Amino acid sequence: MPKLPILKPRKVSKALERAGFILARQKGSHRIYIKDRLGVMIPYHNKDLKPKTLKHIIKQSGLEIEEFIKLL
Repeated sequence: MPKLPILKPRKVSKALERAGFILARQKGSHRIYIKDRLGVMIPYHNKDLKPKTLKHIIKQSGLEIEEFIKLL
């Protein structure tokens, strides 16, 4: 398994959009993306996402880590 990069939420959002996710709504500093029946919540602020948080986002999206990294 490749090491997860430290990313800004904006870059993660763009990768999810390339994977076919659509921004459903935003509440406060969290954005919720949907695709089919999958929902992914991203904390959207100026801080970097920790690798553990990024891993959880990737797991929620149903993508493999390698697939996600290719979308960046």
